[in-house]
Formats: sequence, structure tokens, C-alpha cells
Amino acid sequence: MQLKDLKVIVTGGAQGMGAHFAARLLEAGAQVAVGDVNEEKLAALPSAIHRRRLDVANEEDCASFVKWAHERMGGLNGLINNAGILRDGLLVKKDRATGEVKTLSTADWNAVVGVNLTGATLMVREVVAHMARTDQRPGVIVNMSSIARHGNRGQTNYVSAKAALAANTVTWSREFAPFGIRVGAVAPGMIETPMTQGMNQKARDALVAHIPVGRIGEPEDIWLAVKFVLECDYFNGRTIDVDGGLNM
Repeated sequence: MQLKDLKVIVTGGAQGMGAHFAARLLEAGAQVAVGDVNEEKLAALPSAIHRRRLDVANEEDCASFVKWAHERMGGLNGLINNAGILRDGLLVKKDRATGEVKTLSTADWNAVVGVNLTGATLMVREVVAHMARTDQRPGVIVNMSSIARHGNRGQTNYVSAKAALAANTVTWSREFAPFGIRVGAVAPGMIETPMTQGMNQKARDALVAHIPVGRIGEPEDIWLAVKFVLECDYFNGRTIDVDGGLNM
């Protein structure tokens, strides 16, 4: 599919990788609808981008956003499932000073799974159902997974969500084939975004030191993979790792 033919939703698109994807799509001639909970950042996006508040963890929000995006763009044939959050912590740990045993809170589990997995799934469901009803084809979905899906200490909630999203990329590619919709995923490693900029500096430096290419990734590195999934009509049901060779 050519980028100029896309009428695409980008979730979590007010900043970071999502904002970069939206800008690149706009440059290529695509129509773009961005949703995010950060209304201040949304307002700062270029006026040519359709933008509206979206909480992907809210079922009604997802349904109304998809309907709105279709109306604003005069169609809908793409989704970049980019919205995500972190609430890192060991599932069970013992405080070194006090010996107290602490656990990952249910609230932190629910928050991450709610956005990164349930929210992504709700968006896929609503977009595909809308495309099926309007018989709009071909279509393409790009899920943002993570190399953390292979397992990473201190990220039980995030790993669970991103691993499930990668697995469902295969499932959905098979389920949506009759509608003419491809589904692919991109799994970033450590990328320079507001999310990673908030990391503990010592932990960040240690992680970067393990990246064979010798640097943290940039949003443009991930865009190149997303662009491939969007454009290559023979790519389907697979996840591309873009991580500089990092082995977590």
C-alpha cells in the first residue's frame, strides 16, 4: 500500500514515536487521525493532522474515536497501535534495608495491561469492524510490541502485554485476511522518547552499554520498520525487532 493512500489512526500520537509517525505519514501525503490522552500535546500537532482526545483503555472512547476518524478522513484503512505506558516493578521483592516483602500492585498491573493490551485490542476490534462494515480494503494494522516481550526483569506487566500483542498479530492476520486486512508488528528496543528519558540514568546507561550498535535508537529508526510494514503487501503476521542487536 502506498503511504499517500492511507487514511490512518495513530494512537498515543501526541509525542514520542507516535508524533514522529504521524509527521512522516503527513509528509508522505497520508491522512492522519491522532488520539492521545495528552490534550496539551495534541493541540501542538500540525493543524493538518486530525486530533482528538482518546483513552484507548476506555471502550466507548475507542468506538467513538474510530467513527469520528472515519468521518473526518472520509474513510479508514489503517491503524498504528502505538499507545503505551510503563509501570515497572518486580513482581515480588524484598527490601534490603528492612527485609519487608513487597509485590507489584494490582493497580500497576491493570494500568499497563489496560492500555498496552486491552486498549490495543479494543482499537483493532473497532477499526476492523468498521472496515468490514464499510468494505474498505485493502487495510493494514501495525501493532507496536517490544523486545521486552521475550522477558525482562522488572516488567511482568509490560512483558505480558507486549508478548500477547505479538502473538495476536499472528492471530489477527489470519482472522482478518477475509477482509483484506494485513497485520504486522514492530518491536522497538531502547528508543529515545519521553518514556525512556524518564528512566533512572544509571539503569539507562547500563542498558545502552549492552546495545551492539553503540547507541540508543531514534524514532526514525522505528519509523523505517513501520513504513515497511505499511508498504509491503506481502508482509503479514510477523514481528520485526528493531533494537540495535540488544539482548535484554
